[in-house]
Amino acid sequence: MARSDRLMALTQALRRRRHPVTAAILAEETSVSERTIYRDIASLQASGVPIRGEAGVGYILEAGFDLPPLMFTPEECEALMLGARFVRHRGDSVLKRVIDDAIAKIEAALPDNLRLGLREASLYAPFFGSFPQDTIASEELRRAVRENRKIRIHYRDIQERESLRVLWPVLLGYFERSRGLVAWCELRQAFRTFRTDRILKLEVLDERPPRRRAILLREWEIYWEAERAREREAGVCLPPAP
Repeated sequence: MARSDRLMALTQALRRRRHPVTAAILAEETSVSERTIYRDIASLQASGVPIRGEAGVGYILEAGFDLPPLMFTPEECEALMLGARFVRHRGDSVLKRVIDDAIAKIEAALPDNLRLGLREASLYAPFFGSFPQDTIASEELRRAVRENRKIRIHYRDIQERESLRVLWPVLLGYFERSRGLVAWCELRQAFRTFRTDRILKLEVLDERPPRRRAILLREWEIYWEAERAREREAGVCLPPAP
């Protein structure tokens, strides 16, 4: 790897971490020695990149620094298109338009050689069949999740039983054949997953859950792992968490 590419990769490795990372981990990730990492860190610091830390402790990139936009590799372009193709097949009409707009912006700013690679990316996310249609405004549900708002839903389960629920949304899962909302249910006092095509009515409330979504997400991950452990003990394996 050329030194300039290595420095870019090192900066990117620091940028995607929120906590200090040791030279040993960075060396393993970039396939160089720790001594090289020390030299590269010193070079980046000398050029004005705000890296804090020291040898033996760890390094962190200070907030506010960013790389020049759209410095993508061909592999990153392929990964972007793979994700875009997945969402176009499984997202609603608004999300499809958002994806198309985002790809158009990226494509317009790429150099010619990368623009061609983006258009002709060789990674695909095939989709078979059709998605059940949501009766609610999907963008309104996404906004409620993003803004950490409580919601009230009128829900019909797989046995056709209807109920009213007040939920604390955690995340939206995009599966092969459906979309699912993971949320804390005030009625059941537990985490539950609701298929979005079975939500008959949606009301976004002004009230926020008592805990931030990041905390709820961590609590759900712990809950899910505990459920998987119980199922394994019983001889039944659940699929991985969405």
